[in-house]
Amino acid sequence: MTTETYLHAENRHAEIRGRRIAYRSVGSGKPLLLCLRFRGTMDAWDPAFIDALVAQGFRVITFDYPGLGLSEGTPDYSPATLADDARDLIVALGLEQPAIGGWSLGGLAVQVFIARHASLVSHAVLLGTVPPGPNVKGAEQLFNDTARKEENGLDDQVVLFFEPASPGSRAAARASLERIAQRTEGRSPEVPVAFARAVLGETPRVPLFPADPVLQALKHTALPILHLGGDHDIAFPVENWYALNGQLPTVTLVTLPQAGHAPHHQYPRQAAAHVAAFVLADGER
Repeated sequence: MTTETYLHAENRHAEIRGRRIAYRSVGSGKPLLLCLRFRGTMDAWDPAFIDALVAQGFRVITFDYPGLGLSEGTPDYSPATLADDARDLIVALGLEQPAIGGWSLGGLAVQVFIARHASLVSHAVLLGTVPPGPNVKGAEQLFNDTARKEENGLDDQVVLFFEPASPGSRAAARASLERIAQRTEGRSPEVPVAFARAVLGETPRVPLFPADPVLQALKHTALPILHLGGDHDIAFPVENWYALNGQLPTVTLVTLPQAGHAPHHQYPRQAAAHVAAFVLADGER
């Protein structure tokens, strides 16, 4: 297995339909393609989480969406477009039955991917995202107000991705941001704030993910799906998954305590262990 860490992972490029898509690959085990959150680039991932996945036996591939970060093309945050971008990268890299994962917006893309391209992957891993259809609990206005700022410092990151009421979560936020900042060369440019604001809007959407055909796909798919969430996610409340209890036959729910929209950054090793137990120890399903 490679000893390369995510902090020092090489920026690579794949040619996809006339666009150069930037990606990084670490590890040499089961392929796991990860799709990004809103306003995220390859440098939004906590290297502790990625390295923990590698240690669990994964080859982890991250990438920048077209037109954002280090990738060429026209930016488009439509989950349907992002799902097809993920499919194109799987094909371009010659990945055979990888697992696919997505955080937040990336999780919406993965759910569309399941509806369109489920046969290409073995498992789906959703991180801090929301199911399609009506919501029993909406997003908090605080998320939109904070996510629309020009820059998000430590306090904003705590609000967006962690649990401000928990001293342990606030400490985890600081540690995670320090790890992310350690990469100093070859970083992806930030997502333009004007583009992000226009997509997000000023108030939370109702419903958060209006995609009924996708909900029907989740109700009938045979693909194993894991959702890993925090118990106080102000962007995509985890309560919406539990409201579908009994309706999604392949969905496993794991909720981590005193955590927000980035539970895998607060608990990087534990989150990686949950993912590995789900994807790599699949004989019981």
